[in-house]
Amino acid sequence: MLESLAPKAEELVERHMQTRKMWMPHEFVPWTLGQDYEQSYEWQSDDFPMPDEVRSALFVNLLTEDNLPFYVRDIDEFAGKDGIWRHWTGVWTYEEQRHSYAMRTYIEATRAIDPVTLEKAREVQVVGGEVPNVESTIDGFVYVSLQELATRIAHLKTGQKLRELSKESPNERHQIAAQMGYNCLQRIAADENFHYLFYRDLVSEAITVDPSKVVLAIQNRVENFAMPGTGIPGFTEHAKRIAKAGIYNPAIHYQDILVPVVQRHWKVGNITGLSAEAAQAQEDIMVRMERLGKIAARLTSRQGEAALAKVN
Repeated sequence: MLESLAPKAEELVERHMQTRKMWMPHEFVPWTLGQDYEQSYEWQSDDFPMPDEVRSALFVNLLTEDNLPFYVRDIDEFAGKDGIWRHWTGVWTYEEQRHSYAMRTYIEATRAIDPVTLEKAREVQVVGGEVPNVESTIDGFVYVSLQELATRIAHLKTGQKLRELSKESPNERHQIAAQMGYNCLQRIAADENFHYLFYRDLVSEAITVDPSKVVLAIQNRVENFAMPGTGIPGFTEHAKRIAKAGIYNPAIHYQDILVPVVQRHWKVGNITGLSAEAAQAQEDIMVRMERLGKIAARLTSRQGEAALAKVN
């Protein structure tokens, strides 16, 4: 499979290198707002006031990026360590580490999160090295396609919350910090979109090589996808806040990831030449998509009613 996909990977890497935007992470940090951390310093939420859900999103997004070395290890296992695969993994790793650096220095300069809590959580996350269980090369490519888009959306919506904060805060320092955070996360989200496009189009090519294997992998990920970061301390509570705020939740996962990728781009319902097992998986995917759509509609309706009630 890797040999068959290598020409397409070459093409996609070339496209990536031509269309990506080189940017400097130090330009997205409000250094003038920073101060020395005295040894006796104890963080207070008033250092940079923001809603708990936005702080949770920053916390989870950064620690997910910090777990990068273990994703590299797994990508090497399912994508190979030679030729174009090693080159792409190197490019991807560099760009993802840039995200971690930009977010961490932004948070430290603005004091958006308690640095002690953040560092202790980073130790737990990195030492634990929790990553999704990838069952095959194709399963890995399907997973990262959905994961990269999910990560893009999480960064994008977190940034939008910071932009709202920049307009609402009465403190000029906090206005600047929030706007810079928006700028930083918008730039990171753009990178994640390029990564998503690489993997999405690689899976499209894989469909022409072995449609049955791809459909089985899509079924696995439609049924079992989990956002990166499950090894983060307090992940469940952070995830609840993030979901309630509309930064990332099941309705978003269905409407902004599964529908545009699985249904519209990969057109899983139209794939032909399937084995009996894959044909059954294809049918199961469509049934599950319909069920997820109904759940998403109910969640969206409830959120709309809650927002209306809050206004009234």
